[in-house]
Amino acid sequence: MVFSPDKNKLTLWLRSFLMRGRCSAFMALTILLSSAAVAGNNSSPNTLVAPQAFVANAFGGETPKPKVLWLKPALQDNIAKIMDHKLPALRLRYWQEADRTAWILEEIGKEEPITAGFVVEGEKLLEANVLIYRESRGWEVKYPAFRNQFAGAMLEDDQSLSTNIDGISGATLSVNAMKRMARLALFLHDHVLSKGRKS
Repeated sequence: MVFSPDKNKLTLWLRSFLMRGRCSAFMALTILLSSAAVAGNNSSPNTLVAPQAFVANAFGGETPKPKVLWLKPALQDNIAKIMDHKLPALRLRYWQEADRTAWILEEIGKEEPITAGFVVEGEKLLEANVLIYRESRGWEVKYPAFRNQFAGAMLEDDQSLSTNIDGISGATLSVNAMKRMARLALFLHDHVLSKGRKS
């Protein structure tokens, strides 16, 4: 088959155009997938301390058998006074050895839940840990300089913390979430110990 020069030029131009189109589409797809991966990494959970490791450390390496606290309506009403909402669960797991308890709690920072661990003994917080952080901002709450402020804090009669917790610029919602969870851990500790003394 014989092609005229004009047809050959047209064929070459079309091939070149299609190849450029394929490359452009491939590059656009690559950039799109890369952007999605970066966005996904920014919002992915950041596990700082595995919950199992937190519980083991709270009791010197020996993990006690978990206990269950049933969240009955009267208890949920008291929880709502601290958290500004009821917990979305029927029961809550905790760990206890003598008068030491460990709690793993979750509360929304700005948009995502923060998973935190609290150890309470003798009506005082021994430690507060950020276990899993999912927010894109406010991550400064994970640092010891912030978390160590909770050590020794107690729950006042009005259910506020006895210790002033300094805020962090740009992390107000995360700080408030940590403070609410700390108050809740102290309240629940007192609740289970009081219940144990009565039984």
